[in-house]
Amino acid sequence: MSTVKETLSRCRELADSDSARLDTEVLLGYVLGRPRTWLYTWPEYQLTPSEQRQFERLFERRKKGEPVAYLTGEREFWSLSLKVNASTLIPRPETELLVEIALQLCPQTQLRALDLGTGSGAIALALAAEKPGWTIVAAEKSADALALAQENRKALGFGNVELVQSDWFAEIPQREFDLIVSNPPYIDAADPHLSEGDVRFEPRSALVAEGEGLADIAAIARHSGEYLEPGGWLMVEHGWQQAAAVRELFADAGLHGVESRKDYSGWERVTLGRK
Repeated sequence: MSTVKETLSRCRELADSDSARLDTEVLLGYVLGRPRTWLYTWPEYQLTPSEQRQFERLFERRKKGEPVAYLTGEREFWSLSLKVNASTLIPRPETELLVEIALQLCPQTQLRALDLGTGSGAIALALAAEKPGWTIVAAEKSADALALAQENRKALGFGNVELVQSDWFAEIPQREFDLIVSNPPYIDAADPHLSEGDVRFEPRSALVAEGEGLADIAAIARHSGEYLEPGGWLMVEHGWQQAAAVRELFADAGLHGVESRKDYSGWERVTLGRK
């Protein structure tokens, strides 16, 4: 059996991962039920045969490209531990920008918000964590993804989030929201990156949109005015090269004060506008 130190040194076997060391730490910590810091406090701990077998199974799957989040069944987002599985996108740190902007522009303690395409519930639950007085509707087309979001809501105990199965606005009760947020599919079907990295294992329906990746954003923008209060905000995440096109879609939908915000890498990744 291997020691913790010896096991961590196997990270070099993950040649196709740009986070090989972190991947190995997370998988080993998951198997041992320990935080990553513990691994460096007890480098000479020797894995039991059961722990060794479990690690080997997960490590081999990671070597084939399967995302770490799917292997462990969890991912942190906005300091919340969320369950994830292959029915949803893996919540990503860059999507936290959408949450940050929403909280900056909507300081109210009471507000009606709608999260379209909630997936694991990440955005809606992050907002609920910061704003317990908000009423949040989280919509999701996929029944499997919605069930996962329900698990996460229950685990976190956020009673101010209502989950609805809906294809965008189709099943949303006719009410007016102060804020609509969405991280919709925005990748062009011809994008070569779809055959690389973690996205190979994520649901294509949550990644790809027609119209060079803009069809779902266009639909959301077009109908947003029917669901926004006067002065209400629409905010969407999009690809790094799509900002100008999304601003045009927002303007065509009659939204005002349209602008795009940059992520920490300097790319325009969130566009917003107001009714």
